[in-house]
Amino acid sequence: MTKFQDLGIKEDILRGITDQGFEEAFPIQEAVIPVLLTGRDVVGQAHTGSGKTAAFALAMLQEIQPKNGIQGLIMAPTRELAIQISDEIKKFAKHTKLKVATVYGGQGMGVQLDALHRGVEIVVATPGRLIDHLKRGSIELRDISHIVLDEADTMLDMGFIDDISFILDLAPEDRVMSLFSATMPTEILRLSEEYLKNPKQFLLDADDLSGEGIDQSYLVIKDRDKFKYLIDFIKPIKGQSIVFCSTKYRTRDVAKFLHQEKYNAVAIEGDMSQHRREQSMGKFRSGKADILVATDVASRGIDVPRVELVINYDVPNVEMAYFHRIGRTARAGAKGRAITFVSYSSVGDWNLIKRQIKVPLRDLNQEMGIEISIPDPLKRQMPSRRYGGQSRSNYSRGGGRSGGYGRGRDRDDRGGGRKRYRDRDSKNSYGGRSRW
Repeated sequence: MTKFQDLGIKEDILRGITDQGFEEAFPIQEAVIPVLLTGRDVVGQAHTGSGKTAAFALAMLQEIQPKNGIQGLIMAPTRELAIQISDEIKKFAKHTKLKVATVYGGQGMGVQLDALHRGVEIVVATPGRLIDHLKRGSIELRDISHIVLDEADTMLDMGFIDDISFILDLAPEDRVMSLFSATMPTEILRLSEEYLKNPKQFLLDADDLSGEGIDQSYLVIKDRDKFKYLIDFIKPIKGQSIVFCSTKYRTRDVAKFLHQEKYNAVAIEGDMSQHRREQSMGKFRSGKADILVATDVASRGIDVPRVELVINYDVPNVEMAYFHRIGRTARAGAKGRAITFVSYSSVGDWNLIKRQIKVPLRDLNQEMGIEISIPDPLKRQMPSRRYGGQSRSNYSRGGGRSGGYGRGRDRDDRGGGRKRYRDRDSKNSYGGRSRW
């Protein structure tokens, strides 16, 4: 394994890395950091927990200078992920004079303006709120030398591609840019072709998306029996657990049930205020709460090393959401466990997900001797969906659905739909052409 000091990282940054208990670089860090430091663009297909945040953050910290304006820009799809990235960068930059600001929807503009006025070198932002600042003039991109698009496929799913194009058109052409995405749909490849110059590609094997290293299992049960089995699986856990639900209503019900059973649980769902969401995540990250109950709005913004168990209380209605959920355990090379509760009405959804999993799955019905008795009408129902969630069926599911991963009221940042990929030669939707 390569040590960070062998990558040419500055001493003050190395001290921050050492404070976090790291000495040796993960494979993606070993591969990406030297390329970014040469000034070449990067496209990385990296699954969650691979260490990609440190890969682009360390390269950025190495190159930018204190008190020279905003030089680094990182765009993320959700406020939770933006906060997580900022927190990690601040730890690495602890012994430098570099400052980071986080801008996202749901937080008061005044808090963000105060942080920006104090002077920062790196901004981590969700696209919608970043545009708000650009239109006010509180953020300018003229000094930007490093840009990162993180979780690009989720930004595509959430309809932010047009926003990203608008932002990139305002940035200087002379910059180092990196794009990271768990999957590489056509629109993302097109975006990279248009805005990145001769990028070095790091495309990991698709098997890495299957959750290798995580003990994955499933249990087919009646929906009304889920509470009982939830307690059975959580009770012996010594570390922390995350329970993912399909809707905000289910999230509230499960959290309430766990409280009644005297468990220290917190919840996150899309209708909560930003203050309450940050409060819940703060308790979970600090270890003051043992269980987090969440909708998919939080599946990309949780990086807690002590998560021992992930329970999919409901089968996700988009295949990729499953991998993002279970990726919350087994972080940074640790071991973890993921259990999926499959209600009778969700067997069709689960069968689609199972086809994408490349590692052995444990059948808990067989192990525990629990018989399955699915009514004939449910056996005949099979949803028609495409991988990645571009199309969904409307058939009835147990407990209801929220309308899709990353959509509806759990969407981050800005209301309303988004146009899909915009032709760069046309005028942007914010009026006028790029000034660059």
